[in-house]
Amino acid sequence: METIKELLGLKVVQIILVAAILVISVTLINFIVGKFFKKTNFIEERKEKTIESLIRSLTKYTATISFILYLLSQFVDNFGSILAGAGVAGIIIGFGAQSLIKDILAGMFIIYEKQLHQGDFITINNTFHGTVEEIGLRSLKIREWSGKLLTISNGEIKQIHNYNIDRMRVIERVVISYREDPDIVWQVLEEACEKINMEFESSLKRDSVNEIIELFQVFGITSLNGQFRGYEYTIIGLVDDQFYWSTAKGARRIIAKALFDANINLAESRVLINQIEKELSN
Repeated sequence: METIKELLGLKVVQIILVAAILVISVTLINFIVGKFFKKTNFIEERKEKTIESLIRSLTKYTATISFILYLLSQFVDNFGSILAGAGVAGIIIGFGAQSLIKDILAGMFIIYEKQLHQGDFITINNTFHGTVEEIGLRSLKIREWSGKLLTISNGEIKQIHNYNIDRMRVIERVVISYREDPDIVWQVLEEACEKINMEFESSLKRDSVNEIIELFQVFGITSLNGQFRGYEYTIIGLVDDQFYWSTAKGARRIIAKALFDANINLAESRVLINQIEKELSN
């Protein structure tokens, strides 16, 4: 009886020691990786964060699985022979972890195919919108606009819309009243584009020789009956993805101010107004 207690006591001490070693190892690896990327800048910052997030996830899962296997080996006789005979895949399936395998494989493909990086603004499955905070082997964490943190299993991701893949085109559409002269509207919008190009020159996308690829410009009248209310004009401009949101907001501000200063009216819904006027006259 005392021998059994001694063996159990020894095993408990060994298990605690192994757990402590694994925790220290994971913490140390993550610390070294974090320091390494802080002191180097040979790759883009978003890619560094993505790699760092992946390493953190990988070390965590490796340490956890290793500890579980070690724990089993302490209480199962001939565990090595059983492991070799059954195979790792058989044991995992036996534990009912098919969804875990699915999530990990999906995560590996997402990372390998460079579908997203940490810090990208994305839409998942046409439903969830937010900024990527953490990319793991099993799950993806995105911070929604409201501040909520969404965690979704990699295996559940069917579609990704990434707004931060190298370049983004700002597309702004304005519907102008039929009563406005198209030539005057065109001139005002062109002047607005010139102002946008001057104010946001550093945000415009450039090629390998630092030449601007596409300036803000009036793309054209894209509809003669936009939303059944007026002429639709479209303004486009190619910007660096990291400046997309700030440039898009600034462009809308400049366009709105240009139209206001020129006394150009946007299209209005006249159906409801005419109906109210009829009711008042009766």
